[in-house]
Amino acid sequence: MFSGTFRPRLDEKSRLILPAKFREAMGDGLVITRGQERSIDMRTSADFAAFTERFKNASQTDARLRAYGRMLFALASEQVPDKQGRITITPELRQYASLERDCVVIGIYDRIEIWEPQAWTDYTAQQESAFSDVQEEIFPGF
Repeated sequence: MFSGTFRPRLDEKSRLILPAKFREAMGDGLVITRGQERSIDMRTSADFAAFTERFKNASQTDARLRAYGRMLFALASEQVPDKQGRITITPELRQYASLERDCVVIGIYDRIEIWEPQAWTDYTAQQESAFSDVQEEIFPGF
């Protein structure tokens, strides 16, 4: 399980050092791609392969699915972290997420997201009130 919030920086070669607690799970390989709300989505290679299998078996006659696939797979980058736990954020993904140097890396159960810091601050401010409301709807009494 991935959880927590970290604030690493991209180095001069656009490499990001993965938080230490995420490195073991990502050590055998990962895939980074376009995420939601202009974030970057990171999953283990095994998890991304399972998702790809589900995608492959879905109805390709659905225009929404084709469009989603184009957006998701076009920027996907398969990587293996180096010995220092670094991965490279491609220029296209950096542009998509408006990343320059500072980043926010968050664990979300089965995946990791990378955000531009101000975008993350704005997103959490917008979602704070809905967080309480949704919790009661999804998990009554929790």
